[in-house]
Amino acid sequence: MDSGVPPGPPQQAAAAGRIPLAVVVVDGDGLVSHWSSGARRLFGHPKEEAVGQPAGDLMPVAGALATEERGVAHAAYDGYDDLGPELHIRGSYPTAGRAKVSHPEHGRLDVLWWAYPLVGPGPGRHLVLAADAGRLRPGHGESDPDILRIAPGFAHHTEFPDADTLARRLPDILPNMGPAESGRIIAQVLELGYPVLEFSHHDRVPVTPDWGVPRRAAGRLGGPAPEPGGRPARRAAVPLPQLDLEYAAVRERLEFLNDVSGRIGSSLDLARTIREVTSAAVPRFTDFAGTHLRAAVLAGEGFPDGPPDATTIWHRVWVEHNDEPGRWDDTVPVGEAIAFPEHTPFFQCMVTGEPVLIPRLSEEMGNRISGEFEKRDLRPLINHRSLLLVPLKARDVVLGFMVLMRRRDREPFDDMDRTTGAELAARAGLVLDNARMYTYQETVAEALQDSMLPQVAPHMAGCDIATRYLPGARLGRIGGDWFDAVKLPGSRTALVVGDVMGHGLNAAAMMGQLRTAVQTMATMEMPPAQLLRNLDDLAQRLGEQYLATCLYAVYDPIRSEIQIANAGHIPPVLVRAEDGGGEVLDIPTGAPVGVGGVAFETVTVRVEPGDRLVLCTDGLVEVRGEDIGEGLAALCASAAHPAASMDDACDTIIRALNTRGGRKDDVALLMARLNGIPDEDVAEYELALDPREVRRARRMVRDRLLGWSLPDAVESAELMVSELVTNAVRHARSHRVGLRLVRTDALLCEVTDDEPAPAALLDAGRDDESGRGLRVVSSLAREWGTSSTARGKTVWFEQSLTRNPPFRHHG
Repeated sequence: MDSGVPPGPPQQAAAAGRIPLAVVVVDGDGLVSHWSSGARRLFGHPKEEAVGQPAGDLMPVAGALATEERGVAHAAYDGYDDLGPELHIRGSYPTAGRAKVSHPEHGRLDVLWWAYPLVGPGPGRHLVLAADAGRLRPGHGESDPDILRIAPGFAHHTEFPDADTLARRLPDILPNMGPAESGRIIAQVLELGYPVLEFSHHDRVPVTPDWGVPRRAAGRLGGPAPEPGGRPARRAAVPLPQLDLEYAAVRERLEFLNDVSGRIGSSLDLARTIREVTSAAVPRFTDFAGTHLRAAVLAGEGFPDGPPDATTIWHRVWVEHNDEPGRWDDTVPVGEAIAFPEHTPFFQCMVTGEPVLIPRLSEEMGNRISGEFEKRDLRPLINHRSLLLVPLKARDVVLGFMVLMRRRDREPFDDMDRTTGAELAARAGLVLDNARMYTYQETVAEALQDSMLPQVAPHMAGCDIATRYLPGARLGRIGGDWFDAVKLPGSRTALVVGDVMGHGLNAAAMMGQLRTAVQTMATMEMPPAQLLRNLDDLAQRLGEQYLATCLYAVYDPIRSEIQIANAGHIPPVLVRAEDGGGEVLDIPTGAPVGVGGVAFETVTVRVEPGDRLVLCTDGLVEVRGEDIGEGLAALCASAAHPAASMDDACDTIIRALNTRGGRKDDVALLMARLNGIPDEDVAEYELALDPREVRRARRMVRDRLLGWSLPDAVESAELMVSELVTNAVRHARSHRVGLRLVRTDALLCEVTDDEPAPAALLDAGRDDESGRGLRVVSSLAREWGTSSTARGKTVWFEQSLTRNPPFRHHG
């Protein structure tokens, strides 16, 4: 940044409204590493003598540098008494000051200086800028300036952008500057070849980019700093050149709050919002920030009831600080749940809902606060720091609070900081409440969706089943997609997938009604086409807005076949075990239920043990701008991919298809592996309408179970079969009763007759001779049920097996 300007008094080189600027770089040891020609002109030392020398010997800024010892002041330096003693901080923050120096040629000069810590290699490095304040007095410019504007020159640094690029960047740094003005300044800088300090009559910008600038050096940022002993400091008798630092401090805080408001609330995700709020405060406003939320808020349980108390559990959601990484991980870990003791400032803040300010935590006070907490030592974190606690409120209810702390080498929080922190918390509270309400609505929607989706058993007679549901990406995340698996008589299983048109609560409510109707009609053993026709009639009666697609399939593992009917739904995919290939089944599509007047057709498909049937909704295969055939082809390919388990197979499909384009619709996926039931695991008998057949039925059950090596199941099975056969023989109309035993992972027994009236569980009295049969079955069976059709009824029960039978698993 050396200017190369010929020697001479600074006044001669200054353009109207601008003065030369000295630029000095000081290393971590306090030695000068760069000394511009502007510094030579201002302080009278040539570059050869200055580089490598202690900065405190050459300039009146030693105390602003990060040195352990106070530098030796320049011999001719005498600072203004009203600005207090020479500034001395650890160099973590920008500082500024004003002093008088003696120039060997020009006598005493009034110097303004700014010191900025540099980021990069070598800790403790500073950039120091200085200018002749005398050039800013009336007679040396147009009038007293309102603000100072620093415009560094880049004339001798060819790696920097051209003038046009620089001119475009200046408005990003300096508010209220238009392209014309920035172009004029850059042209002047490039022409003169050295940094300049411009003063303006109209613009107002912050003097320093940060709070924490010691007030004795930088002037008023929220109130006079106290003098030693606690007495209020006097105003500077010779303030910085007519700068309205009161206004600058307010403006700076408003800019900070506006900046924070722009950074937070970019998402309705509660955790992300908390991270944004916490991170926005460090390091610009504070050195440590920790945010705590009430457990009810974090859990998405809705608005908390009543004010917090000593039993209220708080979760530390996020911590941000500028200490070394990991320093406070053990003391204040993120995610910790804690109840704050009553005799602490934290409890005071959360109960009163008001900010709590402790300008400096003494060692005694810090020790007392730390002692209120068990099994943790907070003293290294809080002692000698400035503490500000601000509540996060919405509708006058405390949702959480923020812990803000400044290190001892930074100016403590004051009343203006408390106001700023409270305003930060108020804005954050609004954003937090929006995120909380969204989280609560999401929780309610997901709970409603989960309650409407069935809990499908992973193993049913002759088949294994896996399911997946993905909520939609739309707001609310609730829709009308569903799947189901219903146990039917004859070891059969009904497999269902459907999609109500539309989204939101209305679609979910319609889905719940239609799913319940399908379950009810499925147990009545309706053929698939008839079931869809009845569902279509029901949808029309419920209202014209009830429109849905539905695919209904019935798998018979004994006959190794599937009967399928479709109501406007995307077709299923069948993966053949023989060659591992997937195919889209060609079945009549039909019209959605609710349209009315459309016939449905049942198609029978032969399957083999180990085949897999895949049913899904269109949200999985449809992508905007693509033909649905491409999605079905991708579904076939991913479904045919080998997998170790059914769950892995479903996950493979989701990974393959869920990344195609921007999915917004919800997705329902059901996969069934069709294992079949071998003939040797099925025994069927016909019984005459003769009470003596009950004894024969008991004997056949005993022989069959012993043949299957199930002796432990014989006694209970005999008793339950005798009760069901007795009822069937007594109530049947024709001359035959059917009995079937099926061995899978449990024992299934079915008794059929031609009486359509369903079997009922009666409350038999002590002297009644009948009515106890089904009670016996209900007490002994793992599960039992009954279904009726126009041709008769079936009563069945399942009995747990004490050991695994020699059942051959296919696929």
